[in-house]
Amino acid sequence: MKDYPQSVLFSCDHNAVRSPMAEGIMKKFVGTRTYVQSVGVVNDLEIDGFAIAVCKEIGVALERHRSRSFEEMEQMGEMLSGFDMIVTMSPASQRKALELTRYYHLTVDYWPVMDPTGIGESREQKLNAYRQTRDQIVKRVQELWGV
Repeated sequence: MKDYPQSVLFSCDHNAVRSPMAEGIMKKFVGTRTYVQSVGVVNDLEIDGFAIAVCKEIGVALERHRSRSFEEMEQMGEMLSGFDMIVTMSPASQRKALELTRYYHLTVDYWPVMDPTGIGESREQKLNAYRQTRDQIVKRVQELWGV
């Protein structure tokens, strides 16, 4: 069991697929030992139904997730400087996190996690793409924190 950061912020483009999946998966593995949240570069989409479905398969509930952007998070009173680590999952979120944190002493880690949106024609093909993304996130969390 490795040391967990006190707080982690996961980010992706829209806070609708990858970062909410990572937030839910991390919370499932570490419970309340680490404060975990997620954001997007923009908030223009609701939580994705396929993300909800594939996370439910492993006991992670995402139905109540509400998407939000970096700016909305700060407007709600939560500052980036309060996090020990930001995990970015897209090039756009990596740029945004580095831009917003250049004056803070915190770790920004980039996980190149596949964006499953737009992959597959049938429902089963789409679900398989989302499962691959979910499993990439599970693997990274397990490798990094030994859970």
